[in-house]
Amino acid sequence: MALTATFSLLPDRASLARRWKAVESAAYASFFLGWTWTGAWLDSYGVAPELLAVVDGEGRDVALALFGRAMKPRLLGRVATLSLNQSGDPVADRPYVEYNGLLAVTGREAECEAAMIAALDRRRDWRALRLSGVRPGTSMTGLPARRRIRTDISPVYQADLDAVRAARGDYLSLLSANTRSQIRRAMKDHGGALPAVAVAGLDDIDPWLAEMAALNQGRHADNAWDDEGFRRFVATIAARGLPTGEVELLRFADEGGVAGLLVNFIHRDVAMNYQSAFADPRGGKDKPGLLCHAAAVGHYAGRGLSRYSLLAGKDRYKQSLATCEEALEWWLVERFAPRLELEALARRLLRRPASA
Repeated sequence: MALTATFSLLPDRASLARRWKAVESAAYASFFLGWTWTGAWLDSYGVAPELLAVVDGEGRDVALALFGRAMKPRLLGRVATLSLNQSGDPVADRPYVEYNGLLAVTGREAECEAAMIAALDRRRDWRALRLSGVRPGTSMTGLPARRRIRTDISPVYQADLDAVRAARGDYLSLLSANTRSQIRRAMKDHGGALPAVAVAGLDDIDPWLAEMAALNQGRHADNAWDDEGFRRFVATIAARGLPTGEVELLRFADEGGVAGLLVNFIHRDVAMNYQSAFADPRGGKDKPGLLCHAAAVGHYAGRGLSRYSLLAGKDRYKQSLATCEEALEWWLVERFAPRLELEALARRLLRRPASA
């Protein structure tokens, strides 16, 4: 039966949750498209994006997505912009969606995306579309457009936990000689071993997240932990995800005290590190971040998971800890508009990329 895609205002939260979970239960989707992530984001920031629903001939949901609409600042002024599963507000989009896309029933993804593209093409109230954190080769960039600009591509560095088990748990043997040396030197400041791993229960969420915020204070110029909405989001998703096993909060410590904490997502046998906080080094050779991630690899390899992902990012430490990788992309799809034509000409003359 033919599919129809329409946009509407968000229904009440209970109705949306019921519909979203129904599609999710029939979909092979990423954690970032599930209700645990989506519901926590909506409730933490109070945003109201539009709902895209793809339905079959009997009116049943086959795919769902959220689209935020905002007047985004550009080189020559603001432009009406749609954002897939984001609001368009940089503050509300701090949670940083990855493995983004359309939540669709398994086996019907291609026809659902075609219906979504047709619905977007019919709209006349936008000039640019942001697709953040999508897999390479997504058909969503096939929307009729004046320009399709890949504004960024980022590696997703991972540790292959099957390889760790094949090495009889010797994760360090899979890393470069330099990384092995750094971790082994750092272990000397921690009693000669990796720090012990503790797993949070519900009563640990507030104190452990407060500890993470304190450890991150002053560490970054643009620190997400300084934002009340972001702290509320992490607390909300932890409270909802710990009971289901989708979210895990780890604390690493030894006799010398805490070494660090991690907020991880667990989905389809993959552990994904979403947030981290580390103590100050205890000596010139100490690397608490490397030690905590190495301990997390052992923790998840022992539980039989297949991958430990450090999610998108070009940080050197992620590359050092990885034994395999994939990639995610960020795209900007633009329609014709005189202002955007002038901007494109100016960028060519100034040799400035669209991401600048």
